Amino acid sequence: MNAKTEAPSYNPNEIEAAARAYWTERDAYRVTEDASKPHFYACSMLPYPSGKLHMGHVRNYTINDMLARQLRMKGYNVLMPMGWDAFGLPAENAAMKGKVPPAQWTYANIAHMKGQMQAMGLAIDWSREVATCQPSYYKWNQWLFLKMLEAGIAERRTQVVNWDPVDQTVLANEQVIDGRGWRSGALVEKREIPGYYLKITQYAEELLSAVANPEDPNYLSGWPERVRLMQENWIGKSQGVRFAFPHTIEGGGGRLWVFTTRADTIMGVTFCAVAPEHPLATIAAKSKPDVAAFIEECKAGGTTEAELATQDKKGVPTGLFVTHPLTGAQVEVWVGNYVLMSYGDGAVMGVPAHDERDFAFANKYGLPIKQVIAVDDGDYNDKTWRESYGDKSKARCINSGVLDGLSHVEAVNKVAELLAAQGLGEKKTTWRLRDWGISRQRYWGTPIPIIHCDDCGVVPVPEKDLPVTLPEDLIPDGSGNPLNKHAGFLNVGCPKCGKPAKRETDTMDTFVDSSWYFMRYCDPTNDQAMVGAGTEYWMGADKANPGRVGMNQYIGGIEHAILHLLYARFWTKVMRDLKLVSVSEPFEKLLTQGMVLKGAFFHKPEGGGKDYYWDHEVDVIHDDKGGIAGATLKKDGTRLEYEMTTMSKSKNNGVDPQALIDQYGADTARLFVMFASPPEQTLEWNDAAVEGAHRFLKRVWNFGVRNAEAIQTGGTDFAALNGDGKTLRREVHNVLKQVSYDYERMQYNTVVSGAMKLLNALEGFKAEGQAAAVRDGFSVLLRVLYPATPHLSHTLWQDLGFAAELGDLLDAPWPTVDEAALVQDEIELMLQVNGKLRGSVKVPAGADKAAIEAAALANPEFAKFSEGKAPKKVVIVPGRLVNVVV
Repeated sequence: MNAKTEAPSYNPNEIEAAARAYWTERDAYRVTEDASKPHFYACSMLPYPSGKLHMGHVRNYTINDMLARQLRMKGYNVLMPMGWDAFGLPAENAAMKGKVPPAQWTYANIAHMKGQMQAMGLAIDWSREVATCQPSYYKWNQWLFLKMLEAGIAERRTQVVNWDPVDQTVLANEQVIDGRGWRSGALVEKREIPGYYLKITQYAEELLSAVANPEDPNYLSGWPERVRLMQENWIGKSQGVRFAFPHTIEGGGGRLWVFTTRADTIMGVTFCAVAPEHPLATIAAKSKPDVAAFIEECKAGGTTEAELATQDKKGVPTGLFVTHPLTGAQVEVWVGNYVLMSYGDGAVMGVPAHDERDFAFANKYGLPIKQVIAVDDGDYNDKTWRESYGDKSKARCINSGVLDGLSHVEAVNKVAELLAAQGLGEKKTTWRLRDWGISRQRYWGTPIPIIHCDDCGVVPVPEKDLPVTLPEDLIPDGSGNPLNKHAGFLNVGCPKCGKPAKRETDTMDTFVDSSWYFMRYCDPTNDQAMVGAGTEYWMGADKANPGRVGMNQYIGGIEHAILHLLYARFWTKVMRDLKLVSVSEPFEKLLTQGMVLKGAFFHKPEGGGKDYYWDHEVDVIHDDKGGIAGATLKKDGTRLEYEMTTMSKSKNNGVDPQALIDQYGADTARLFVMFASPPEQTLEWNDAAVEGAHRFLKRVWNFGVRNAEAIQTGGTDFAALNGDGKTLRREVHNVLKQVSYDYERMQYNTVVSGAMKLLNALEGFKAEGQAAAVRDGFSVLLRVLYPATPHLSHTLWQDLGFAAELGDLLDAPWPTVDEAALVQDEIELMLQVNGKLRGSVKVPAGADKAAIEAAALANPEFAKFSEGKAPKKVVIVPGRLVNVVV
């Protein structure tokens, strides 16, 4: 760039294409293990290849990119990889709709999304790219599964699933709509079929400790508190009492077992509820048609705890009774749709006075409500629930005979003692966490490496025969898993006896794929081992990270805060126990970026729900302050409402990142999503702010062009600076000090505001002959901006000659704060006369009281406003003001 030639205008498309070509030609982002440098592993959660990036992706990956680029400038060996969570049901659905194999759809989407990521200028080492649908990847899913079988961590047992009798397939819970299959419309059945489970419950205590116990050496202090709490609640350690209600029901086993954390409320039991699959429910159904009908109705409902928590609580009496173990009273047994057979013993004691769910159930069906815990903040009300009714900390037993007056702990101990004396109960610890069922009756997933032989039974596939390769040319048609009809896949010889046998056609849950991909990035081409030296290097310790820490920084959405993270933690611990890795936790630090929000226009039709409309379909109505008050539909004038909500296709308020890049350039998109909000908070989309980000980048470009000669010739003779030159440099290094701190805490919105302050200072500098201050300031600005806007920063850095001195911006040293530049030769104090501000006075930074007083009295403003009166007193507030009293 030369000031004597015609100044080029800011053209982001040309600039960004040239910068990417430069980086590609030099393979700039390829990373290798280097023991001479401190390393840092920063990774975003891998995306599902749905076909297009959305703004949430742009935000996530830009956060990662800023972190990686700045750390590389600070001398770290930084790994930033990318891959694809490529198996799963959406590909099968798309295949049925488009009549193409899921593999074809998936690989086409990967190619398109990869191109979009490259257009964003992300510093991704694409040599480490993985797709979980590649045999070279899922071979190791299969291999570790076999190792888990050998270790007893994996086992085969039955599971309850949603079965579509028309399509002959198992349905996910979200595919069951009003009790019917989403595609066939057939009434869904609950079936118990064999499947494979991973015993995550064996690790429950260790998984809990790292999120709940700060004294644990593996405590995840670098995770958001709310994520630790979500994990803790999901694992759900409960300490209480397991006890039995005796009974004489024929075929019922003589005892109805329950578990409770509130044994102190045992005298308030007025009913018991069992799951629809419970043996007592089955017995009752034989003689009571209404119970049988209710059980059938329940089969059409959900199977997960989350679903049961939100659905309407329903029940039916069985006509059966059990005996209260302490009072001898007869307690009626109900079947409840909210009771899970897979949780505890599939039965609960109903204490409606002190449990909100039981309270609602009892009021619905007119069941007795008996208060047995005193309420400190008023009389008990059996029509209105209050949290205090079940508060352990306030518990004092009443109406409970021998328990009266006891606290929660005292009462629990007493109840356990009384039950144990009868052989009917004991203290016990239970867990909400359940073993992980990984069997999916799906085609597009990792084949489970099992062979079924009529003579030998269930036979693991020998390691030498891995991977069991999934045929990629099948097209699901909705009539069940196509693997069941694929003779080439299905028919195989038994590894033990050689006789004809059948392959397992279930495939693995896709959470398996995402539980260890971050380790495979470290050894992506190793065909001899699942992980190797690369994983030990990137996820182990070095001089900058003395502990065995796992990945340094993981970035992803809060929606993955439970299952994905929990399964990845479990998978890591299994790999540790099998001597594959040396870390116990996979992610040292976690950042959950906020959602991207945007305004949406909608109409509520009479039938309920919301119909959303695109911005171009509406005429906006503004309020007196210019805000959006609503809108009308252009085609017919229908009045619409307005809300700020999550950006999504379903709400017709999405913004296509590619369109944004085409219009403004990737740097503008990156700068906006970083400036608009702190990374962990929600971001509200604002078209005007996007344009503002673009204008700022044009200002940066234009400043570099206009001042090219001064920047190129400015040199580094800072000692020759005076006055405004020193002031500019002091301001630049003050901002740099704050920005460097903001980078350390990943507060990238204030990093961008710091860059804006730097440009304002540079644009406001008018002094001639002090080009060194301009060169230094612009050098700092480009390096501060570079992680956010790499294309523009790289281009100006090259064109203005900085690269010749400091090397490519990618590896240029992060600017250091010059403490000498922060020292002020002169300070400015406010001048007051009789307490009123009348001007200012400049004095040397080290001036004593006498010098400050003399300067104030010599100031023309003092002479003007003192009206010739002699000063009576001079008050000096150091560093701030001088007040002359006359």
